[in-house]
Amino acid sequence: MRRDYFELDVRDVDWYEGGEPPRQPTVSIDFYGPPEELRERFSAPGGDVLASGDLDVSLRLQGPINETDTRGVVSVTDRLTGDYVLELNADAEDVLYFIGAAREYGRNSDDKDGHYRVDVAIEGEHFATFEKSMFLVYDVDGSLLRGRSLIPSGVEL
Repeated sequence: MRRDYFELDVRDVDWYEGGEPPRQPTVSIDFYGPPEELRERFSAPGGDVLASGDLDVSLRLQGPINETDTRGVVSVTDRLTGDYVLELNADAEDVLYFIGAAREYGRNSDDKDGHYRVDVAIEGEHFATFEKSMFLVYDVDGSLLRGRSLIPSGVEL
């Protein structure tokens, strides 16, 4: 599946660092490729859509973290098989800002299900929504950057 089949949009992060009350950050991913391909990748055995707990979200940096033009690859993987469900290119600074907003939302809310939401659409039509509380960040060498990642308390990696 090609990375350019995806469009990424972020909502509810304007409050972060602005003194407004926190809102749950949401990332919207719209897919513009063969619909059956995405549906198949999000399918669990038996045909149901994978549950939120069956998916991991991560950012793999493609350059130094401290440079403003560093790009990265956002990945959603099947936790059980390790298979990629989707990958898309993104500006690393924007993704790290989103993670910061999700971290702050988690600190200031009693929402136990998710610090952020992922909405997936196929050509503008809603497909699935996932509540997530973990977002892992890896450097260009594949090492986990714990201080930049969103890792809920009590989770051992």
